[in-house]
Amino acid sequence: MLHDDDVRAVERLNEAYRLITGQLGRVIVGQQTVIEELLIAMFARGHCLLVGVPGLAKTLMIRTLADALSLSFSRIQFTPDLMPSDITGTEVIQENKASGMRELAFLRGPIFANVILADEINRTPPKTQAALLEAMQEHQLTIGGKRHVLEPPFFVLATQNPIEQEGTYPLPEAQLDRFMFNTFVDYPSEDEELQIVKQTTADVVEQVTPTLQKEQILDLQRIVRRVPVADHVARYALRIARLTRPNRDDTPEFVQEYVRWGAGPRASQYLVLGAKARAVLRGRFHATIEDVRAVAYPVLRHRIMTNFNAEAEGIKPDDLTARLIDSINVEEDKTLGGGRLPEVLGSEDPGAA
Repeated sequence: MLHDDDVRAVERLNEAYRLITGQLGRVIVGQQTVIEELLIAMFARGHCLLVGVPGLAKTLMIRTLADALSLSFSRIQFTPDLMPSDITGTEVIQENKASGMRELAFLRGPIFANVILADEINRTPPKTQAALLEAMQEHQLTIGGKRHVLEPPFFVLATQNPIEQEGTYPLPEAQLDRFMFNTFVDYPSEDEELQIVKQTTADVVEQVTPTLQKEQILDLQRIVRRVPVADHVARYALRIARLTRPNRDDTPEFVQEYVRWGAGPRASQYLVLGAKARAVLRGRFHATIEDVRAVAYPVLRHRIMTNFNAEAEGIKPDDLTARLIDSINVEEDKTLGGGRLPEVLGSEDPGAA
């Protein structure tokens, strides 16, 4: 159960959330949903895939987030000729000045940072993609037979351009599943775009003030895991994930018609973890069904594989997620009507699944 120290930590996380969004708001105009999803994923120890057209300040947003959290930042521009060693680092022969002998020395690559921006990850061959995804999964690298641990917190944000698909290497479904969220970065509103134009054409550069230190972030990540979630909330998350799978007796007819492949067990885990992180960011000490609904879209967006029928009719995964949420009647379903609060749920890292 949550102790007094945990409750105070949740209050600190809620306060930190307000401070972080306030600092980001000095540089980034709008995009509140995107910022919240990034913070949810970070405090849940997940990774994010950002999808949006060029020019929507994705790089600026991530760099500003790293500055606001006092974290080291590294940007990797993925290109067709990028090699795995360009990301991880390589061993070189150097002379030991003390002994005069030559020895191998490891030169760290850009992956050794707290916040990694993998820009246009689908533009590099699968071998290089796999090097990054291995680091995401294991939080370590093995080079030349030696293990190199990546310093926590370790947060990867990969971007994809949804427009240009020529000469790209789309991530396989198994690799997409490693990302907790698929976050869609949309165009700003007219008022927001006007503010962006004014802000970026003036001779004033806004600076952010760090709000958290690394140790505080790691402590808050542990607190998120300890937040209790009621049995009926966990069952609701499980129900949403399982209903995305076609060829089951309880699957809705529209899923059978439009879905080629549904979400796996990692979706259920991330729905619960995301709900926990969202709850504590908002100052609450337990996750609710509404929290699960809010994170369902970024969790399922890249885990529901639509078929030709859906593509022909312009039906997207978000449309199917909305219909799934509408199809579950919480009030009438006895299994979702209540439950006790367990001490901990989802304490295992989905990344290790």
